[in-house]
Amino acid sequence: MQPHILILAAGSSSRMRGGDKLLEQVDGAPQLARITKAALATGLPVTVALPPDRPNRQAALRGLAAQCVTVPDPAQGMAASLVAGLASIPRHAGVMLLLADLPDITAKDLITLRDAWAQEPQAILRGADCDGTPGHPVCLPPDLRDDLMTLKGDEGARAVLVRHRARMRLIALPDHHATTDLDTPEDWAAWRAARAGHAP
Repeated sequence: MQPHILILAAGSSSRMRGGDKLLEQVDGAPQLARITKAALATGLPVTVALPPDRPNRQAALRGLAAQCVTVPDPAQGMAASLVAGLASIPRHAGVMLLLADLPDITAKDLITLRDAWAQEPQAILRGADCDGTPGHPVCLPPDLRDDLMTLKGDEGARAVLVRHRARMRLIALPDHHATTDLDTPEDWAAWRAARAGHAP
């Protein structure tokens, strides 16, 4: 069955001091909309796990052909978002797990993972940055679904990845696309400054 992309977008942005990192502007669009469009560019079905109390995130996705799923209690941690999203995806579909707050991830990166996974559908593929540091996205075959549905807390799929590490293969993405994760206003300011410095 065709794989699905699950975007985890139910976090609280607690370190943004009242802001919402998923609504930060990147390339002229809110980050959440930008990364959802990149996911849709793969041609795979896309599901976005959202919190119940952030209507502006829902609004940012208006008009995009992604399925939105509400996470009843996102304060329980990332696993709650993962479980809620998975429950809405066909049981026999593999899932490319994608965090919503990665501003460097591009459609090309996601297509690279999609194509590599098509060649090794039983492997766990994980995006890595230029120095080999593992990051996101993570492609999880359907036989891991039962393990994923039992997860709790804020570690996401880490326990499952450790348990099945013999099946994991890293896929190199450019620069630090797989690992750049901006949590504070200062992080965003520094990232924008560095990006401007590299502009032609």
